[in-house]
Amino acid sequence: MMVELFGVADGERMLRAFEVRRAVFVREQGVPEEEEIDAHDRSDGSACHALIVEAGEAVAAGRFFARPDGAVQIGRMAVLATHRGRGYGRALLDALVAEARARDYPRAVLHAQTHALGFYERAGFRAHGPEFLDAGIRHVEMERELDENSYAE
Repeated sequence: MMVELFGVADGERMLRAFEVRRAVFVREQGVPEEEEIDAHDRSDGSACHALIVEAGEAVAAGRFFARPDGAVQIGRMAVLATHRGRGYGRALLDALVAEARARDYPRAVLHAQTHALGFYERAGFRAHGPEFLDAGIRHVEMERELDENSYAE
């Protein structure tokens, strides 16, 4: 499967990514749409967005943006319910991590929904800190170094 990377200036791909995110976060999980679409989706274009399209249908989306501490923040990872369990989430995460590494970021941070901790742990992320609520959903912060020795298969 191919992961397409793009910036906010690519309006067509952004709309397709929003379709996936709305299906997962707004309709499925009940996140208010005004919380789902944020400044990183409308900003100066510094965020890196990712999309997987299968047979013409957008099925998975995610993104990262630079944090003030020099790390990247991976987020908005979403796979349509009909396509889960097929490796799309891992392909998306691997593409975002590889791009962050290519841009010389030293580490990646994400806020994982607690039910997805195992998924991110298998990709080399480690949880730290207390659980917290984001849009009414339990999360925990996770991170991993992006040097070549930290890559998880």
